[in-house]
Amino acid sequence: MFYEPGKTAHNLPHDPFKACVVPRPIGWISTLSADGHANLAPYSFFNAVCGAPPMVMFSASGASRDSAANARATGEFVAAITPKSMLREINLCSAPLPANEDEFVHAGLEKMPASVVKPHLIKGVPIHMECKVFQIVDLPSPNPEKPNTMVIGTVVGVHIDDAVIVNGMVDITLFEPLTRLGYQEYATISESFTVRREDFW
Repeated sequence: MFYEPGKTAHNLPHDPFKACVVPRPIGWISTLSADGHANLAPYSFFNAVCGAPPMVMFSASGASRDSAANARATGEFVAAITPKSMLREINLCSAPLPANEDEFVHAGLEKMPASVVKPHLIKGVPIHMECKVFQIVDLPSPNPEKPNTMVIGTVVGVHIDDAVIVNGMVDITLFEPLTRLGYQEYATISESFTVRREDFW
């Protein structure tokens, strides 16, 4: 099949685009509003964009703008890597709560202080990245009044639970990070393998 997004119909029950870009890591984004209200929300449009300096991004739709608005207002956010064991809490944080309602409280999560930025860490999460906003890009949206927003942050602090470090390397199979697929599907990473580039040169 072939279709042109926005021009021709795909003739499928659901838009297949997000099912084609998989798996997508889920960033659990912690922010504070300008007046200090905590916000915590999962984003599957999330990834690393640079290694040196380390930088990450998350993208918020026009209908889900609290995290992006807070990052714009304060210049800070924390990106947590979502473990399979906390699927219930992650899902609770995706609820459309009022901007001043605390998702940490709603999901029964305990806040922990960050080291460099003000937004909180999440107790029980093995990896956090404290970030300073580098750039915010407003992206096209079906509703011009509610643009999609991409937030790019420079990582200024990294927290890794020692329990997931084996032989000097992070072993993701020990916490099985959640990833987003298409539709309502999720996946975890429970095994990995090593390939040296030189083996194919």
